[in-house]
Amino acid sequence: MPVESPCFSQRRCLLNHSRGTSKGSLSGTTHPGDHPAGGPADLRHRLRAVTTTAPALDAQGVTIRLGDRTVLDRVDLHVLPGQVTALLGPNGAGKTTLIRCCTGLLTPSSGRIVICGTTPTRACAEGRVGLMPQATGAWSQITAAELLAHLASLHTEPLDLEPLVELLDLTAHLRTPYRRLSGGQQQAVNLLGAIVGRPELVVLDEPTAGMDPRARRTTWELVGALAQAGTAVLLTTHDMAEAQSLGDRVAIIHHGRVRVDSTVAELTDSGRSLEEVFLEATEGRS
Repeated sequence: MPVESPCFSQRRCLLNHSRGTSKGSLSGTTHPGDHPAGGPADLRHRLRAVTTTAPALDAQGVTIRLGDRTVLDRVDLHVLPGQVTALLGPNGAGKTTLIRCCTGLLTPSSGRIVICGTTPTRACAEGRVGLMPQATGAWSQITAAELLAHLASLHTEPLDLEPLVELLDLTAHLRTPYRRLSGGQQQAVNLLGAIVGRPELVVLDEPTAGMDPRARRTTWELVGALAQAGTAVLLTTHDMAEAQSLGDRVAIIHHGRVRVDSTVAELTDSGRSLEEVFLEATEGRS
């Protein structure tokens, strides 16, 4: 059976909040050489410098078994620094389970995952991985500002989030309890929480779900800026246009197996749409 391990960023955030020990604020530390705070184009100058070409995410033969059911079956997946990989698949295909493995929440039944040169658990503990989850019900009792401040306080050199808060139209909602934010606003807060530690790998679980068109476009720009800075990005989405616009590579998972793993250009160079590739990869297979 898989072994559950703690999700460090969320658990430590909640622990600090309950004890009242966090001293974070939305403004991160200013560092020598930092460019003035601005929009997505400026973001790449303020992130952690990536000096390696080794995969930020290296999954080999990852299998998850729950009782007699195989949820992931010998999954191989690699994400390089500066690369955006879009992970596609129908509901229940295994995407979220794979994310839980990559962020130290599940230990594979077999196979191995190396994150930023170490184990997922250690990489998360060191702040080298940023996770944008879909569901964060445990955060419902605190405001958006409190949540972001606590997440910033977990890092020694947090990113200054104030310009990004403005860019995502969250300024007027900072004092709103997280649970009362709209779905799109919650997603925007989750995105900021994922990047505040200047991670080397960012994992985004359906990042634009529930967002209005403006916030969606801004999020796309932020993801592009992350990649330009050398950050590795793994994102899940059901939006083929989003996958094609943001993804350097696309991996399609179905019934726990990776059916397709290739560049967007290779998948569409014959004139097929990404949607056609997806349907072909996921229809009539078991």
